Amino acid sequence: MSRIYIVAVFLILLLAFIFYKSNSKDLINYKIKNQSYKLLIADNPVEWERGLMDIRKLNNADGMIFLFPDKKPRVFWIKNTYLDLDIYWMFDDKLVGRDFLPSIEKSNGVVYVSSPTPVNKVIELIR
Repeated sequence: MSRIYIVAVFLILLLAFIFYKSNSKDLINYKIKNQSYKLLIADNPVEWERGLMDIRKLNNADGMIFLFPDKKPRVFWIKNTYLDLDIYWMFDDKLVGRDFLPSIEKSNGVVYVSSPTPVNKVIELIR
């Protein structure tokens, strides 16, 4: 009986660690127009698709930076996003455009914005 208990405790701790690691994202400091921001990093397809959906408040972060391996036109949208977001379109570290996405509660639907040129970074800042 004690072996089963030890194995169960071990599995619970392992699952808790895995859950923690999957929900703790790295932060980077990033400057836009001489203003520094702490940003969560989205650098893979799962994180790109998820973005800031279903989040009502960020602790210790001002938004999220999406890092893409290539430079091409990008489309971002509000879907299940409860935060108003300023969108910064970046070509390397050069700002090439800015848009606004209202929260789903304000827009009452899906809103899309497109980059004005090909970009390889997109920053979402909480307004």
